[in-house]
Amino acid sequence: MTDQPVIDGDWEYRPLRLPPGVSRRAASTQLAIHAEYAGWELSRVLLFGDGTRKVWLRRKRTTVGIPGLHT
Repeated sequence: MTDQPVIDGDWEYRPLRLPPGVSRRAASTQLAIHAEYAGWELSRVLLFGDGTRKVWLRRKRTTVGIPGLHT
């Protein structure tokens, strides 16, 4: 489950909630995909007693627009 991104200064944060049944390997793979293809890096992880993980990803904000789009 993905929550909405949060903007804080020069950083954009995206919280993710991983359910209890997700293995460490599957969680690692999912986070690696976010890092490789969307530029996110791991900021913080909370592990709850029921096995749920709350993960915060972050990346530097950019002002690069969409090529060819004129506003």
